[in-house]
Amino acid sequence: MVAPLYTTDSGLLFHAGKILVVTVGLPARGKTHISRALERYLRWSGVKTQVISLGDYRRKVLGSAQKLPPDYFTVGEKSPETNALRQKVLEGCEQQIFDFFDDGGGQVVIYDANNGTQEQRTRVGEKFEKAGIHVIMLESICDDTKLIERNIRSVKISSPDYRGWDPDKAVEDYYKRIKGHEKHYQTVEELTYPFIRILNVGEKIMVNHIRGYLQSRIVFFLMNIHNKYRTIYFARVRYADLSPTGWEYAERLKDFVLERREKSLQERGLDPKTRRLVIWTSARRRAHHTAWPFLAAADPKGPGGPQCNVKVYEKPQMSEINPGVWDGLSPSEAKKYFPEEWERFVKDPYSFRAPRAESYHDLSVRLEPALIELEREQEDLLIIGHASVIRCLLAYLIGLPASEIPAIEVARGDLLEVVPASYGVHSQAYHFWDGPGRRLGDHEPRNESNFYENYAEDTQGKRVERVVETVDATV
Repeated sequence: MVAPLYTTDSGLLFHAGKILVVTVGLPARGKTHISRALERYLRWSGVKTQVISLGDYRRKVLGSAQKLPPDYFTVGEKSPETNALRQKVLEGCEQQIFDFFDDGGGQVVIYDANNGTQEQRTRVGEKFEKAGIHVIMLESICDDTKLIERNIRSVKISSPDYRGWDPDKAVEDYYKRIKGHEKHYQTVEELTYPFIRILNVGEKIMVNHIRGYLQSRIVFFLMNIHNKYRTIYFARVRYADLSPTGWEYAERLKDFVLERREKSLQERGLDPKTRRLVIWTSARRRAHHTAWPFLAAADPKGPGGPQCNVKVYEKPQMSEINPGVWDGLSPSEAKKYFPEEWERFVKDPYSFRAPRAESYHDLSVRLEPALIELEREQEDLLIIGHASVIRCLLAYLIGLPASEIPAIEVARGDLLEVVPASYGVHSQAYHFWDGPGRRLGDHEPRNESNFYENYAEDTQGKRVERVVETVDATV
């Protein structure tokens, strides 16, 4: 999506070569979560990347587990028919890897499979190294039984293999599958290929023979991830300093976030008053003013005691995009006074930089430290931000292409709720406030002097489909 240093039209960093990341680990060790998170980050970095999953390919070709021979998932002796089926799936999946490199112009493939024996890893490594592809082994080890069971219940039993199963029986069946693999599993000890070993999805990491810029970026990202359940909320800042309507908006936001979060935590058996809510704002006054009602609600000296446990951080890198000479102009005024720049902007709103301004590309580069902190954060997170900043962060989480970022509509009065999961994210928008200034043409104008902040909402023909389902919570 956007390279922290640079990108190319092809999406290739030519000095890095083609890289195959081969996942290694027993079932339910977080391999899929790690693979999808790494894919998201590398795509954001401008590198053509794809996860190719052996399990997904097997389901596509052969169907769910119920349609397979009973010895398909056992490790050891199998019938000739089962061996033929497994070989067919293996060859077809690995051909997809070659196709992505050769025909798709890809640079990184993450091969999501168990690869639990040295023999399997040697075969894969030799096969792809002969084609000039750098091979890295990525081993995920987990000795936390609670983490394993949570991963099974949240990911594996919801897969097509267990569609229609009783959850407890599905967990029991999957544990049997794991036990069969444990007898034959061999941890990565061979030094033939570079390897990365992760314990408990981020608790500890070990690397061996990692070289070069892109391989180092992969390690850097993997040092900052986890797979603990958390919810990320996005809301726009209030639009006028010291405005009564602005304070009303901030109070309503506080009430609605605490209400939504309390319901979500109680469903998971957690106490919302003891579990911390982390809030990020920019350093702009109207941004941290929007968070003040949360601090008041957390005050132990307040009436009734603290309603929540809150920590607020101001992040200067989350300032709104700099509009340069377009500061204070509407889209029609920008088109009138800067016709040539406007024409170039319309052709490429993401990359175009107005005089003395930032482009959305520049903003995305500025936000990279915040993205890494977002991956590290293990508590529920509320980001009270400017529309341009929310667009970039939301596009990163959901995996939208860079070209769509400027046209993402982020309405003031909507709370965007994003829950990261192993196969992507679950997202929804809740409309909680309908005060003046929410829509174009309202009787009280929005106090936004930044042209970019309302571009998606104000410019016809530039909107994209909502990336989240919207629920009206004002009624």
